[in-house]
Amino acid sequence: MDNLIRIEEISLDLRDEESLLKDRIAEILALPITEILSYQVVKRAVDSRQKSKVVFVYSVDAQVKDLKVLKTWNPRHRVRLQVPYVYQIKAASPLSKRPIVVGSGPSGLFAALALAKAGLKPLLIERGQNIEARLETVNNFFKSGEFNPQSNIQFGEGGAGTFSDGKLYTLINDPRSHYVFSELVLAGAPEDILTSATPHIGTDKLRDVVKNLRHKITQLGGEVRFETTLSSLEIKDNQIVAAIFNDAERVETKHLILATGHSARDTYAMLYEKEVAMVAKPFAIGLRIEHSREEINKAQYGPSWQHPKLGAAKYKLVEHVMGERSVYTFCMCPGGLVVAAASEVGGVVTNGMSYYSQSGTNSNSALLVPVMPSDFGSDHPLSGIAFQRFWEQKAYEAGGANYQAPAQLVGDFLAGRPSAKLGRIKPTYLPGVKLTSLDSCLPDYVISSLKKALPLMARKISVFADPEALLTGIETRSSSPVRLTRDANCQSNILGLYPCGEGAGYAGGIVSSAIDGLRVAEAIISH
Repeated sequence: MDNLIRIEEISLDLRDEESLLKDRIAEILALPITEILSYQVVKRAVDSRQKSKVVFVYSVDAQVKDLKVLKTWNPRHRVRLQVPYVYQIKAASPLSKRPIVVGSGPSGLFAALALAKAGLKPLLIERGQNIEARLETVNNFFKSGEFNPQSNIQFGEGGAGTFSDGKLYTLINDPRSHYVFSELVLAGAPEDILTSATPHIGTDKLRDVVKNLRHKITQLGGEVRFETTLSSLEIKDNQIVAAIFNDAERVETKHLILATGHSARDTYAMLYEKEVAMVAKPFAIGLRIEHSREEINKAQYGPSWQHPKLGAAKYKLVEHVMGERSVYTFCMCPGGLVVAAASEVGGVVTNGMSYYSQSGTNSNSALLVPVMPSDFGSDHPLSGIAFQRFWEQKAYEAGGANYQAPAQLVGDFLAGRPSAKLGRIKPTYLPGVKLTSLDSCLPDYVISSLKKALPLMARKISVFADPEALLTGIETRSSSPVRLTRDANCQSNILGLYPCGEGAGYAGGIVSSAIDGLRVAEAIISH
């Protein structure tokens, strides 16, 4: 599209209709409205910093008759020439052996999709179940506490993100991101993800999206197998030559993408034994905090909190605590649930999940403290995994050794006493919680940082340190504890092995993982 201009920071009141945007564009560009040929909303965000006047803030791309307008626009607004970018996947030269993608999270799905579009007919394997069977397995765990270590919230079609809010927020500026969003919409994601400043799909809609992406891969000539675990690699002359599945099947390949996610601990151990280069990396641990969605909405939106145009309120907080470690919120789930995200027998792990409507009674987020390799007690590359496992087992014991999670009211946590009864905030975690003290579930320096940060965070959101808000433990899977090192061509020290996505330490969410999957696929396509 020619003569396209990006205009940012256009505000509309809640009572305004979006159709007023064209008039505002004409005012900003100092043009007659007839000079505005068309416009498209690029992003829409809620600005609730002034509680008495909550507004929507827009970025738009406007097509104008003449670019001379760039000399006359109102300088109060950010205006620039916009050159559209179209991401294309080129056809690849045939490979002697088909590429293999390990893991069906966002990095694996988008890597496999790109390879399939290039005509390379990839084999995508996933240790967990397909989404239909996985949903039954997870719901059974929530109801009965019967845990399946091969298919759970971490493992299965779509990866850990399938049982999340389906958040698509990202801070990375990569031209591939629009392609990722477009493919998600084609697969059934809501179209508003293309314009929302805080886009999300919701776990309910994401389940169909990942299934549709799977179908697209197979329609393009790829193959997808579930309940298939990468158990070993065959390496010759520092080059991968075959993958071993389920300790039995040998499949030859010269290109294997590792998109395993951050919880495939047995895979990390196998790779270490195969002398794949890796290092321990920082991550963060902490607790989930739950508040009333209504009370968070009131605190964030003020008098407008019930306006029909406003959805469930979001927040993002960070505190640099004097004499302690920083504390920050992560993976905030408005109107969501705290869910059981264990991937090993005898451990308790929490995560957050929301449906598309974000209409649940509670809102929650992780409350995290950074940990460094120097905290792990060893210089072994897998020492972060051992660190996670130790504290997850402590939480399992504190919860009653039955996959219930230990929980404590904020007031009791700050006062240093175990909780004996719930307040008005009821837990959403299933299979259930056990009220106790959380002090034994995390390192002392994490507990101390959290206790000092909570009252400070309440200065920003008044209800944050509400004594009846609920803390549930523990959160340990904020990001990978390991980085699998790779070169400029995305290859490991083992030729033909391509570490990818969040599990390899190169991404931190659905969009960045998908983009990394594309980046690695491009390296294979351009071989």
